[in-house]
Amino acid sequence: MNRIYFDNAATTSLDPIVLEDMMPFLSERFGNPSSIYSYGRETRMAIETARKSVAKLLNANPAEIFFTSGGTESSNMAIQAAVRDLNCKHIITSVIEHHAVSHTVEHLGNIDAIRVSYVKLLSNGHIDIEDLEKLLATAKEKTLVTLMHANNEIGNMLDMHKVGNLCKLHNAIFHSDTVQTVGHFPIDLRNTPVHFITGAAHKFHGPKGVGIIYINENVRIKPFVHGGGQERNMRAGTENIYGIVGFAKALELAMINHEADCAYIGALKFYMHEQIKKHLPEVNFNGDVIGNSLYTVLSCSFPKTEKSEMILFNLDINNICASGGSACTSGADAGSHVIRAINNNPNQLTVRFSFSKFNTKDEVDIVIEKLKGLV
Repeated sequence: MNRIYFDNAATTSLDPIVLEDMMPFLSERFGNPSSIYSYGRETRMAIETARKSVAKLLNANPAEIFFTSGGTESSNMAIQAAVRDLNCKHIITSVIEHHAVSHTVEHLGNIDAIRVSYVKLLSNGHIDIEDLEKLLATAKEKTLVTLMHANNEIGNMLDMHKVGNLCKLHNAIFHSDTVQTVGHFPIDLRNTPVHFITGAAHKFHGPKGVGIIYINENVRIKPFVHGGGQERNMRAGTENIYGIVGFAKALELAMINHEADCAYIGALKFYMHEQIKKHLPEVNFNGDVIGNSLYTVLSCSFPKTEKSEMILFNLDINNICASGGSACTSGADAGSHVIRAINNNPNQLTVRFSFSKFNTKDEVDIVIEKLKGLV
């Protein structure tokens, strides 16, 4: 049986067209972009062409786009710079952020660099905007708000404009982890009140190990990595050229095909949602499944029985890839901090299914049949 891959929120397969664009930089076009001869100049040009392309697709200025190793580095960079360079002494965040954000905030809290406030959550997993407003209104110090655009485990989406405007009103800095939405939704940075956003190519059929940070042109921060003058002095180290070229190509393809992909993948998610409700009525769903949510993610809670305890393991034996929550925590059996925050039921097991343009309805049917046997 062929492998069924339903864990696209963890990572996606590399699009062959993206690989084709990357190949010359993995073979004959190997010059160091910091070298002055033509070999180096052509790779330097490839980086700047990629930067312009990404900026145009996100409606930003090329000078606001910096290439990094991925979403984790980008979020670390934004949060640490806000505290170190922008004088933020207070951070407002939520308990359901990705660990790239929550662990960075905890670290800064532990070394007494900042005070941390956690915004309340509504019962469906959304951020309580009224509580956020209260926290901002009563903050005495310069504040950084760091809230993700879409949750990687349950799919819930934040109204970035609403949050950004609140931050503007209270003179706060706004960082949003947009790793699950860059490449999945059109993002218009000129018209979004945000200081920092992040992206990772491997979430939209690009290569792993390359990401971006958008730093609004009105924000002045110091370098995150010291050394050479790469990335306009913001991040030293020889650039990951084939990764950067891959990022730009993957984003271009994602945006060209966005409407069709969104409709196709969304239909798969809703089909699976309907089939589970029909054939496995005892299964519950996490988050705002058919409301303001990612079209790629479906988080299900299965009743815990002797049989279902091994559900992920049994899916794996049947060549079906899904996850218990976030890929970054699946090795540690501590359970999901996101699910604990919104649905702390010890008698339920969470499985996240996440879809891409390469999945099919037939695959959903096969998985439903298997689940019937496992639950």
